Amino acid sequence: MLHYSIVFFVIALIAAFFGFSGIAASAAGIAKILFFIFLIITVISLLLGVFNAK
Repeated sequence: MLHYSIVFFVIALIAAFFGFSGIAASAAGIAKILFFIFLIITVISLLLGVFNAK
């Protein structure tokens, strides 16, 4: 999921460079959402790993 976040971020940068503001905003929004989902899943996984380790 982090891979897709980075891909959409790169697409946003390329689109912003060429002046496609609508596409850049959409891709940046998708990248932000995917990054935060990845971050939440990572924190949950780490917490579960800490509490389940015996």
